[in-house]
Amino acid sequence: MLMRVVHIYFALARGMTMGVRAACFDAEGRVFLVRHSYVPGWHMPGGGLERNETAEEGLIKELHEEGNLKVIGVPELFQVYFNTSASRRDHVVFYRVTVEQTAPRLPDREIVECGFFAPDALPEGTTAATHRRLAELSGERQPDHFW
Repeated sequence: MLMRVVHIYFALARGMTMGVRAACFDAEGRVFLVRHSYVPGWHMPGGGLERNETAEEGLIKELHEEGNLKVIGVPELFQVYFNTSASRRDHVVFYRVTVEQTAPRLPDREIVECGFFAPDALPEGTTAATHRRLAELSGERQPDHFW
């Protein structure tokens, strides 16, 4: 319900909404996932872009906020998706990044759980979209145009 209200607000305040997400891999090849308090499942970290914020700036901000993650090197833009599950105006800029966690991320009202997982041992409840993005990144399937 909260997400629906947020998307309605952004739909009225902006002609189009855009967010960023990333497949964040550590030095061991594990992927970082988060579990939010307001939506079910395990997701790749990310969030909405603000006015006057570049996609890369938003990405760096969201990764820090959601996981205390520091980007190593240059984020690799992978694909831009149309996210019709959120609204008919939403797009997701998706990156692949190498990260290191600067400190453990403690649970709060937004992120109830997070961690690094081997791509072949993802936690139960990992979203279908997360599975699709990882399959696209690994070359197991062609990148889609829809999130």
